[in-house]
Amino acid sequence: MPAKSKQIELKTGEAAPEFSLQDQSENNVTLKDFKSKWVVLYFYPKDNTPGCTLEAIDFTKELPNFKKLDAVILGVSPDSCKSHQKFIAGQKLKINLLSDPEHKMLEDYGVWQLKKFMGREYMGVVRTTVLIDPKGKIAHVWPNVKVDGHAEDVKAKLKELKK
Repeated sequence: MPAKSKQIELKTGEAAPEFSLQDQSENNVTLKDFKSKWVVLYFYPKDNTPGCTLEAIDFTKELPNFKKLDAVILGVSPDSCKSHQKFIAGQKLKINLLSDPEHKMLEDYGVWQLKKFMGREYMGVVRTTVLIDPKGKIAHVWPNVKVDGHAEDVKAKLKELKK
């Protein structure tokens, strides 16, 4: 049986956990890089799988609207930078994807959890989105995300919070 990850519950108003990961181009990306911007951090299980592909395409489609709202979109998964490069090229994605093969950020944000599928238990990413305000505080959390219409929901919440 896989080892359990510590359960972390992110709370609105708390400082978002710092991170430092490589993006698809192997550039180092940190939360501090986005001071004064809204950050949409969406955690997903695996590149090039049906739900993850749909979610990435939806966020790419909405990217111009998020930019108008002064927000950046960062996808995070345990996949390698090379896997992210192939995913971006194959799906014509315009968003940045961060690689966390060591699961450090995934654990810090509490999304690396014990999952069950067809009677088998394993550790994996629970699809979650975290909205971080320009001061680095958690503004909203969507746990156990359902992909359909999710990018729209995040955009609507961001508009609401910016008022």
